Amino acid sequence: MTKTLLTLPGDGIGPEVIEQTIRVIDVLKEKHGLQLNVESALFGGACIDANGVPIENSTIERAKSVNAVIMGAVGGPKWANVARDIRPEAGLLNLRKAMDVFANLRPAICFPALADASSLKHNLVEGLDIMFVRELCGGVYFGKPKGIDILEDGSKIGYDNAIYSTGEIERVTHVAFELAKKRTGRVASLEKSNVMDSGLLWREVVTKIHKEYYSDMQLDHVLADNAAMQLVRDPKQFDVLLTDNLFGDILSDLAAAITGSIGLLPSAALGKKGEAGLYEPIHGSAPDIAGKALANPIAAILSFEMALRYSLDEAALADKLYAAVSKALENGARTKDLGGNLSTKEMGDAIIEQL
Repeated sequence: MTKTLLTLPGDGIGPEVIEQTIRVIDVLKEKHGLQLNVESALFGGACIDANGVPIENSTIERAKSVNAVIMGAVGGPKWANVARDIRPEAGLLNLRKAMDVFANLRPAICFPALADASSLKHNLVEGLDIMFVRELCGGVYFGKPKGIDILEDGSKIGYDNAIYSTGEIERVTHVAFELAKKRTGRVASLEKSNVMDSGLLWREVVTKIHKEYYSDMQLDHVLADNAAMQLVRDPKQFDVLLTDNLFGDILSDLAAAITGSIGLLPSAALGKKGEAGLYEPIHGSAPDIAGKALANPIAAILSFEMALRYSLDEAALADKLYAAVSKALENGARTKDLGGNLSTKEMGDAIIEQL
């Protein structure tokens, strides 16, 4: 039965990297037997320009009904002053919430050919392969009430609530441990239980789930600020890192930087088994290089690799695609962010050649 992928190219470099991903999909269909329907819809600033909202309700409903969704990037200075509730980023948060993709998988892998491209010493990053499991539908980004209020003296206060329920923590904790089973069996849970009550609940729930279901596996509790230091000091000490929404957002970007370029790393956002996953490169829309053919398409292409693996039941094709990316890099293919001079399309060509 042919499955369906919905593409949301978005803004900035988003359409450029998704274009290369579509080229890869076409090769997989033509040469390797992939059966996949591909659809597209406006998203982010492009959708605001056309329809006055960052994502239409019909697109959200379609996203919930297909097998997988892959997006490019959203946002940019053009939409910086629109109302907060219709900014491109609000559309992304609404899409994640509507799809209930609560577990965000963010791998940080250093390809052997790129160990010297990292800002850290070669020996610290060579062979790096860690996985962030970030809770994606709760925490400070979604907690209510939130807002900016004007006080009697004319000054303002801004506030956001970092709210988590037992159930929200439990379900993402299970995802982290189930992933760790297939790796080295180690989970590091990151929070700020020393100063945040939501972090204290996080630690209590993770400890309980570990004791009841995964006591034969290793669990370490690490304060999030210490984790930031440890990721720079010795990133290979970690395997699976379980985090809340805010800390996962920040620390996975840090991990991306030490692999050589944020343009390399994909992500998967998963919900209940059998429901559509949302896949996206973790880089932003990079408006400063949009339209200049400088964007690295690898993160988007590897986001599709994750879609093959987690939503489309095509693990063998995922392995082929990952190997093609690795071989292209091994052969010296580099975009500007990696110190090379290939264009976005030429990087796509190098990967396609390996397929």
